[in-house]
Amino acid sequence: MSLGSHLQELKKKHANLSHQVEQAQRSPGTDDLKLRDLKKEKLRLKEEITRLDS
Repeated sequence: MSLGSHLQELKKKHANLSHQVEQAQRSPGTDDLKLRDLKKEKLRLKEEITRLDS
């Protein structure tokens, strides 16, 4: 897998997590721990994207 395609895949996963976080925040019955884990994973992906992009 090339670096470019790996970055694209990471960006897709990040966008998917963003969508999941937004939906979880709109839903009143969302578990706070699940939301926290989604945000942590989103941040981890963002940091890896930034690291690989530079």
